[in-house]
Amino acid sequence: MSVPSIAESLAEAIRRARAKPMPPRLAETIRMLLVDVGGLCVAARNEAYVRAAIDACEPDGACTAPGHARALDASGAAFVNGTAAHGEDYDDTFEGGPVHAGAVIVPAVLAAAERDRLAGNDALFGIAVGLEATCRASLVAPKRIHKAGFHPTAVLGAMGAAIGVAAAQRADDAQVVSAQGIAGSMASGIIEYLAEGAWTKRLHPGWAAQSGIRAADLARRGFIGPRTVWEGAHGLLQGFARSPDGAWEKLTAQFGERWVSESIAFKPYPCGTMIHPYIDCARRLAARGVRAEDVREIVCDVGEGTVHRLWEPLASKRRPPNGYAAKFSQPWCIACALVHGHVGLEAFADARMADERVAALAARVGYRIDPANPYPDEFTGHVEARLADGTSIEERQAYFRGGAREPLTARDVEEKFRANCAYGGWDEARADAWLDFARTFGSRPVDLSRFRR
Repeated sequence: MSVPSIAESLAEAIRRARAKPMPPRLAETIRMLLVDVGGLCVAARNEAYVRAAIDACEPDGACTAPGHARALDASGAAFVNGTAAHGEDYDDTFEGGPVHAGAVIVPAVLAAAERDRLAGNDALFGIAVGLEATCRASLVAPKRIHKAGFHPTAVLGAMGAAIGVAAAQRADDAQVVSAQGIAGSMASGIIEYLAEGAWTKRLHPGWAAQSGIRAADLARRGFIGPRTVWEGAHGLLQGFARSPDGAWEKLTAQFGERWVSESIAFKPYPCGTMIHPYIDCARRLAARGVRAEDVREIVCDVGEGTVHRLWEPLASKRRPPNGYAAKFSQPWCIACALVHGHVGLEAFADARMADERVAALAARVGYRIDPANPYPDEFTGHVEARLADGTSIEERQAYFRGGAREPLTARDVEEKFRANCAYGGWDEARADAWLDFARTFGSRPVDLSRFRR
């Protein structure tokens, strides 16, 4: 008897997991994700990139993009909602990958469930296994996908979305395997957006979400995908990480028994996750009375794996061309935090790039690589402010606030949600209705039609 492929092992594990009760902590994480993703979709609904995404969708259908009157087909809704949820870089993160699972899996499964009128418990299970597959897959070859020039959320999210949608549809094992095989040929997402703050990173979760729906639909209708899509000589890891070798046990071992996705982290700031501990450090410097005008230079100890995305080319990172590029500029975010004491959605408006106090300080922020930095297993921060009077003040943070060491509470996420709804123009009654939807999710078929405005 041949050894099961990775895709076959996952299909079998998903079938076994369906028969078991869902852990309460996992169910709570999913409900928090529903709250967070909903608020992010509303916060971004009036942005130009979301308007472009919805205008580019051709067919109408029976699925909802919250905050928009137009009903879309399932693929269109998944694409728009995934793009909106990730667009401000304020969505969930799985530490260790890193990967943004919620912004892919929640839109994918919600759209398929609304179209097919799936039972609520099936949608809940689909989200659970889709999240789990995406998070676990990010641990197989950490850093290698990024180093090869691809976005792990885009690549691995397509696989997780296919798994999540197929599971929600109660696909059989062979269909779950084919859904993965098909999604492998739909996975994509290069990181060239870093060069000039272009919008393509924003669409990666949306593209992955709609790809997952298409892959699951094709598999359900008999289209066959390769069983060895993950580990094959021409498989996903070879294509996107330049070698099929990886810690595959981190994807398959105890899948559906030990849920790593319970530790998904929620962001307190709308920018690159690895920057967050440095923002906290800079804010503490500001609280201690350090003024930008008194700073001769700031030096940060950083992980080597973050440099190509957040620090280089240094001149461009110190003076980002637009607000979106600033979200991936460690010098700019640190300077903004010290000058203004906070970094919120408003900090990344294009008009804020003309803030000369921030720009002047960002020009004095540099880095040095710390070989002992634990990235990507942990996101840490270290900021040393060297002042004009010759003194130095340091701040350190050993973890990502919002992550496993200091998670945001359900109340924190709800406060963030309400602020995002207000930012996007939803009143309290509509926000309350979405919170009620999230709290009761899994108990009835998915119907989001009341949120189409």
